This record gives sequence, structure tokens and C-alpha cells, in this order.
Amino acid sequence: MASPADWTPPPAPLIRAADLALEPWRAWTSPVFHGLENLPESGPALLVGNHTVYGIVDAPLIFFEIHRRRGVWVRSVADHAHWMVPGWRTVMDLGGSVDGTRDNCRALLNAGQMVVVFPGGAREATRGRDRLYRLQWEGRLGFARLAVEAGCPIVPFGTVGAEEMFTTVLDPDSPLLAPGRALGRLLLGERGARDDVMVPVTRGIGPTPIPRPERLYFGFGKPIDTAPWRGTHDDDLAVTEVRDLARKAVEEIIDGLRAEQAADPCRTPLGRIGRNLSRAARAVPRAVPSALPRALPRALPGLIGR
Repeated sequence: MASPADWTPPPAPLIRAADLALEPWRAWTSPVFHGLENLPESGPALLVGNHTVYGIVDAPLIFFEIHRRRGVWVRSVADHAHWMVPGWRTVMDLGGSVDGTRDNCRALLNAGQMVVVFPGGAREATRGRDRLYRLQWEGRLGFARLAVEAGCPIVPFGTVGAEEMFTTVLDPDSPLLAPGRALGRLLLGERGARDDVMVPVTRGIGPTPIPRPERLYFGFGKPIDTAPWRGTHDDDLAVTEVRDLARKAVEEIIDGLRAEQAADPCRTPLGRIGRNLSRAARAVPRAVPSALPRALPRALPGLIGR
């Protein structure tokens, strides 16, 4: 079997097409990125952050933004269930994701690659409404153990905004979703018996599933050097200490992004339109009314931008 490190990025035309396909989503979410300069110039490195509801709302923006700004394709380890869905597993393979086993992650790090890990996994992506932005890393030591074993830095990151796009109607453990859980057990076997298979039922704009146009905020923190723990990857107390350092860093990033979100007058399209209308109005020479017809056409395309 080929090593997961042998993956080849998609051809340039496909990358451009995928990047172009993301443009409407970028316009909808007007994402803000902080701290990308904290990523090392090269791997190995483990990028560790929080999963948001559904897990796919913000992840593509992370991968493409890192590639656009840093020229690096980061790899990701993902839940086994992704490879049980025909068609979708092909998308995961094309994007460089691998089944989330320790051996696969170890192979990527040993090959000097940057790897994205969401320690909360499906538990965070299928969270109930009472656990917004709460990390669910209890008992998860694998990423810290692998980072110490590889001697690579851990780059903490946080994502905010996806949770505000949806309102939960039914939590995953709702009795009304019992038939769905039974179907999951039938189709996925042992994997379906876990408590993180069923996703919550949500609504976005009004009663529709269309996500509300909330801005997405991303922050990357200073790398955590694992060198002081070299040789202790088999010591649970040592790797727990590393895990807790990473967890604290991610929580602090999330708190900072939520504060930025709360104070941001442009977190929604209406706020961004209002800001840009104000800028356009200031740009129009008040003493020259004839300039108005020429200024507005130039200003309109950017009214809903950043």
C-alpha cells in the first residue's frame, strides 16, 4: 500500500477551478485571517484547532488560504466515516486528506509535511446547542503524542463564526432523531454505534438550511515547541501536559476571535455595505455634484466586500 505521504497535489487547472468555486463562499463569509505568519516555513508541523458545526463550513477556506499566502499544501487527518461515503471519499483523497489513524499521521510528519488535526473530531462537528465553541478533547492525547514523537511544533488555531450561521432545531441526541441513529448503526456498523454520527438539525436564514451570512474569523497562534518533551511520547503525564498547553492556546484564540466578532460592525453583509457606502460617500467630492455618476459605478462592486 502506498504511503499517504506520496500524495500529489491536484493539477493546476483543477486547483484554480476549486479556488474559483470558493469565491461565492468567500463573498458570503468575508473571512478574516490572523497569524498565518506563525506557520513554519516548512514541516513537519501539527496544526491543531477546533472543529465547528458540520466541520466543512470553514475548513476549505483554511486550506486554500494557507496555499494562497504561503504556497504550502497542508494535509489533514479526518474521521474514518468520510471514506465510507462514495464520491465524497474521492473529494477527500483529491484534497490530500487521509484516514485519521496514528500511522497515517505519523507517516505525514515523518515526511516533513504540515498536518491539520481537529482533536475534537466528530464530537465537535456534531455538538449540541449547549456546547458552542467548547473543545471536546477529553481523553484525546494522540496528536500530542505524535508531535512529541516527531519532535515537531504544534501550531494552535481557532475558528469562529460558523456556529452563528445556524440555529439548532434538534440536538443530535433528540428522541426525534432516533430513527436516524438506528439507520446509522445499520449502515456504518460499529462506527454507527458511536454517539457522534448523528448531526444536529439546524436552520439558517429563516426556516431554510441556507447559512446566515456571518463573517468567519481565523486565528493562528505562536508555535508550541515540543523539544522540551523529547523522548517522552510514551509518558501519558508528559503528553497530557503538551495537550493541555495546546488546548489552552486554542481556547485563548477562540476567546479573542469571539471578542473581535462581538465588536465588529462589519460581521454581516449589511454592516459591510453600510461601511462601504459611508466610504464611498466620503470619496465623492461634495463640491462637484457631477462626479457622483462617475464615482458610484466604481464604488458599487466593493460595497459588500471587506
